[in-house]
Amino acid sequence: MRDDVHMAAGQAVLVSNGWPAPAIQKAHERSETFGLRAKARPDYDVLSGAGLELKREQNRVLCMHATPVMETLHEQIVNTQSMIVLTNAEGLILHSIGDDDFLQRAEKVALRPGANWAEDRQGTNAIGTALAERCAMVVHGDQHYLAANRFLTCSSVPIFDPYGDVIGVLDVTGDHRSYHQHTMALARMSVQMIENHLFATTFQETLQVSFHGRPEFLGTLMEGIAAFTCDGRFLSANRSAQFQLGLSLAALRAHTLSSLFQTTSAQLIDRMRAGLESHLMLNLASGAVVCARVQFRRATLAEGARPVVVHGAASQPAARAVAQPPSMGLSRLGYLDTGDPQVALVIAKVRKVIGKDIPILVTGETGTGKELLAQAIHNDSPRRDQPFVAVNCASIPETLIESELFGYEEGAFTGARRKGAAGKLLQANGGTLFLDEIGDMPYPLQVRLLRVLQERMVNPLGSTKTIPVDIAIICATHRDLREMIAQNRFREDLYYRLNGLVVRLPPLRDRTDLAVVIQKLLHRESHGRADRQPLSVAADVMALFERCAWPGNFRQLGNLLRTAAAMVDDDGQIRREHLPDDFFDDLRCCGQTQVLPPALAHAEPLVPEDARLEDVTASTIAATLARHGGNVSAAARALGVSRNTIYRKMPAADPGRGSGDA
Repeated sequence: MRDDVHMAAGQAVLVSNGWPAPAIQKAHERSETFGLRAKARPDYDVLSGAGLELKREQNRVLCMHATPVMETLHEQIVNTQSMIVLTNAEGLILHSIGDDDFLQRAEKVALRPGANWAEDRQGTNAIGTALAERCAMVVHGDQHYLAANRFLTCSSVPIFDPYGDVIGVLDVTGDHRSYHQHTMALARMSVQMIENHLFATTFQETLQVSFHGRPEFLGTLMEGIAAFTCDGRFLSANRSAQFQLGLSLAALRAHTLSSLFQTTSAQLIDRMRAGLESHLMLNLASGAVVCARVQFRRATLAEGARPVVVHGAASQPAARAVAQPPSMGLSRLGYLDTGDPQVALVIAKVRKVIGKDIPILVTGETGTGKELLAQAIHNDSPRRDQPFVAVNCASIPETLIESELFGYEEGAFTGARRKGAAGKLLQANGGTLFLDEIGDMPYPLQVRLLRVLQERMVNPLGSTKTIPVDIAIICATHRDLREMIAQNRFREDLYYRLNGLVVRLPPLRDRTDLAVVIQKLLHRESHGRADRQPLSVAADVMALFERCAWPGNFRQLGNLLRTAAAMVDDDGQIRREHLPDDFFDDLRCCGQTQVLPPALAHAEPLVPEDARLEDVTASTIAATLARHGGNVSAAARALGVSRNTIYRKMPAADPGRGSGDA
């Protein structure tokens, strides 16, 4: 048997003489731990309708850039018994195109939009394994874990956003008998096009250096592209740039334009404007010389805002200035008082110090609503008509946070914006500055912040003058600042300057007002429904909500309700089948392993009184699977357990059952 070499992110994954590569072997081991059976019927729970449209909207930017590339790729492989698939970061198929006859065969194994091909659903397969390994994968024929999928050969390449996060997978799947070695190369080139398009969109207004060791490769997929702020601070680099520079994206974040290309931004822009060279020759730190083209546009990114590409849409930048009218219900303390005594005590304490120049420190787990409380404090304060400026200290790169907070003066560097740029401290002048995740502020900057808080004066970068500021300070953190002080990671003097009033928001699992909170959130979601049908929660689902530990707190609850609201039927009631699978995993993790639907919970025993627990479990699972036509996900939702539990506990499959052979 011939050897196959699978190229993956600069590495070769070898399949030699029929023996599986280490990555394939690991994937099979993971499939076993998921409780999957090789000859069992795969999980064909396919998302459709509003649920699928919601996922596509959440990945809108990815789809927008990938769809034209998929069309081009399809033209190159048409009539080859194959198809092209785009998934999100969880392995859910968003789009697919291909030869009609093969698409019909693929339908038999749910290789179509709305199906999830993560490893825990489909076992070893190119999409799921590429996501698990974060590298390109070919899974050929019998290398698939599930027998039903072994007529396929799949070539998958993960798609990375400009910040190094996986946001999806591009996959080319065909009949295993018609596999071509060039398929992976085409898939990799297509992903490179998608990533470069995402890069260009994300960094439209920056200093961009496109380079390669050979001038003829400039303007092609092979060129490296690195983006910098106008003062030479590194923002990001595409994969080709990382390869040529010999550094990972994480390592590059410690560099500047000067350390990478041995030149300053001022020198580079001056050379570009002189127009004497068709392309520039730049020296790398390694001693190599590259040809380069430079593009420069004046930009807000020089101030440090980061338009991150996540779930297919540009999220809000790390810092944002908001002047919200106090009439907005979501931004008032009274709206947040929903009956929990712990929250009521927090609100009572806060009301006593509003407008008295006492800094407030809000603590609590991630997702407990710290920023919402800060906005409510501002909008109930005498500063309500002035700006509310929020800065997430954890999401701003350390190299950018100083200019983000303090701003810079006109002429501080070549290409600086006319009249300079006001930092967030000056933007908040007269209003409220909210420093979220203050525990993640770099230690050296804590000294400068302390001085500002004590003197109420700001000194922008490149300036010799100081500017007075009048700001109310609210900070938040999920960290133990006292422990950080003991470890010399947080300044003790800054801590005592910030903790005028310290309040703690309880986690959702410890609150007594869950039903009221859910009612308010559903009321907000109802306004976005075309039919305006009020949303409600079935009684048994509310019982499950009361039992959940909610590790993600309000962030998790809000996302769950938003997704469920998109999947409900015409009556608007949220039932078990509308809940995501990981919710039942959370229930299982907190000990709720015997969550049965009312019909089963109160039914007469179907087995003798002396039967073993294993027999009762197997009988219940078998009956539920039969009721749902063998659909494992639907059965798991009905029983309130994870799919893995179904796989582990289900009775031995009928030899002919569910092979799904296409």
